[in-house]
Order: sequence, then structure tokens, then C-alpha cells
Amino acid sequence: MTTLQKYWSYLAVALAATAFACVKGEQSAQQADSTARNLTLAPTESSGAMKDVPAAQPRQPEKKATTPAPKTPAPKPAAPTTLTLAAGTRVGLTASDSISTRSAKAGDAFTATVGQDVKDASGHVVIPAGSRVEGTITAADPAPNPNSSGKIELAIKSVTVRGTSYPVDATVVSKDTVMQGRGVTGADAAKVAGGAAIGAIAGRLLGKNAKGAVVGGAAGAAAGAVAARKSRDIDVVIPKGAAITIKLDKSLTVKRT
Repeated sequence: MTTLQKYWSYLAVALAATAFACVKGEQSAQQADSTARNLTLAPTESSGAMKDVPAAQPRQPEKKATTPAPKTPAPKPAAPTTLTLAAGTRVGLTASDSISTRSAKAGDAFTATVGQDVKDASGHVVIPAGSRVEGTITAADPAPNPNSSGKIELAIKSVTVRGTSYPVDATVVSKDTVMQGRGVTGADAAKVAGGAAIGAIAGRLLGKNAKGAVVGGAAGAAAGAVAARKSRDIDVVIPKGAAITIKLDKSLTVKRT
């Protein structure tokens, strides 16, 4: 190789080395610049992350206008299952059969029916008209004569309402009665006959003849009849259909139906 060729060879190598160095330096500079930028940006991102930034609030749904639901009416209170009559309530009855001191005696039973609906303070029918009432005769004494008074006393035991019997504590405050004579009895006839006989004897003794006996007998018979009427029993009678009024001494509660 000539000197000139060597020279050019050295020059080419030198140029190549220079070019390589330049490229290498340029790459290093780019890497350094990139690193610098990263270092510069890193604190900013880090400091930004450290800041207390409020979280984004979720979007509230829009409130839709609502129509209030209709109010359900309160249920009506249940109807009472029983009905009550207060103490002191008066109940009108009708005697089912005739009651007479001639045949009745203490302890005998009697019946009556309610004359009209009996209502409570609210107007509810507690005892319907026609309800059956049962009781007992506590006294049945005829009058010994027209100038005396006999008596019939009654006690109420129960009333049947809509098929159910309920005990009743009540007092009979009034009852329709009539006085009824018994007519001529054997005892009455004996009184009349006895009076006639006594009168006849007295007339004969006083008149000394048969005419006096007849007049005396008639007078004696009249006197005997008067005596019979005065001593004749007079019955107290509650006729069939007569009104009887009772008053409740205690309240009476019955089923509504």
C-alpha cells in the first residue's frame, strides 16, 4: 500500500469514528433530555396526587312529582253483639190466660207476652213485641166478703227473646183486675134456709097463726140472703188479655241476634 492509500484509509477510519461518536453523543443527549423531562414531570404528578381533591358527586336523580295515595277510610267499629235495657225500664205485658183467686194458688205458673217493642236508649229493639214472659203466682187470696179485698200477687222469672230465655229481675208495678162474685153456693143456700126457718118460728110465735109464720119466714129468708151476700167470697181476677206492667230491678242484657 502506498502512502497515499494509507492516508486515505486513516482518514476514512477517523471520519467513521467521528460520525459514530456524534451519533452516540446525540443519542445520549436525547436520553438525558428525556430523563430530565421525566424527572421534571414526576414531582408535579406526585404532588397532584397528594392534593385533597373532592371526589366528583354522583348526579342526583330528579325527583318526580308523586300523587299522594288516596286515604283508606278507617273501618267502621263492629256492631255490638249484645243489647241492654237499663234498670228501671218498664215493660208492658198482656196476660195470656185468665188468673182467678177461685182456682189459682201460690206457686202456680203463669205466662204473658210483651205488648210492644222495648227499645234501649239508642233505639235498638231489645225485646220484640210478642216475646214470651214466664212468672209465678205468689199469692191468690179471694175477698172473704164484698167489704174486704182479696189479692193476686205475681213474680216474673224469665223472658224469651229471639229463641233464648233470659232470667229477669223485675217487679210487677200494676195489673188490671176485676172483682167477681161466686154466686149462690150450698153454704149460701143454707144461710137463706136457716134464716127462713128462724123467721117462720118467730112469726108463728108472735102472730099466733099460720099467716104470722109465712110473714116471719119471708123476713127470715131475706135476712138470710143478706147474711149470705155479706159472707160470700169475692174473687180477684186478672182477665185474659189484661195489662200487666213490670219494672226491671236490674239491667237486662240479651244477644243482638
